[in-house]
Amino acid sequence: MSLEHRTSPIVFALDFADVQAATAAAALVRDSLGMLKVGLELFVAAGPRAVDLGKELGLPVFLDLKLHDIPETVERAVARVARLGARFVTVHASGGPEMLRRAVRAAEGGLEVVAVTVLTSMDGVDLGRIGVEAGVEAQALRLARMAYDEGVRAFVCSPRELSALRRELGRDAVLVTPGIRPTGPRKEGGDDQKRVATVSEAITNGADWLVVGRPIRDAKDPALAARSLLEEARRAKKEAA
Repeated sequence: MSLEHRTSPIVFALDFADVQAATAAAALVRDSLGMLKVGLELFVAAGPRAVDLGKELGLPVFLDLKLHDIPETVERAVARVARLGARFVTVHASGGPEMLRRAVRAAEGGLEVVAVTVLTSMDGVDLGRIGVEAGVEAQALRLARMAYDEGVRAFVCSPRELSALRRELGRDAVLVTPGIRPTGPRKEGGDDQKRVATVSEAITNGADWLVVGRPIRDAKDPALAARSLLEEARRAKKEAA
């Protein structure tokens, strides 16, 4: 789904400990959003109730569970997610071809499997420590191509790998990008994401969806922060056209 067909590419990461806090925060900024992301913290706390936030606020839900297990377990989990009504569910591409193939097979009712390539918290040194000698971009490309060959059409990658994945996979691939930061000086420390970029950089390099958490959640005025990010995305898209 390309940016032209949506009102907003902004995915708000609901990194909250309970549904009440998540609902209140999402309601403040919903007019600037295209999707809500429910991650592990909120899903563990609230379970399927967290997915219902999308129905209440009129937004699709990106269920970010990063499934990585034996193929049958992942297939059955994806089938359950499909019944919840989520739009996206993440799996780790490193789970391998059969796991990916069976995850895609289990997705139905509008659910799409999204393959996570290399986490934005990792760099080349981290990959080396787990035995991956290829650089981050090479590893992301390898995993994305494998997932694509098994039927996956949506991918999570950092802003640094966007251009390479877009060239490799073409326009029909949906690229989801976390690690989005506001334009301007960046704070030192306190950020566990190592491969980040601005909205404009991500859009220019081919992102379809931009996952944003802390820059909205921790802003003094979350509604203004979300609106500013959306306006920047629209400007970048217009300039890139």
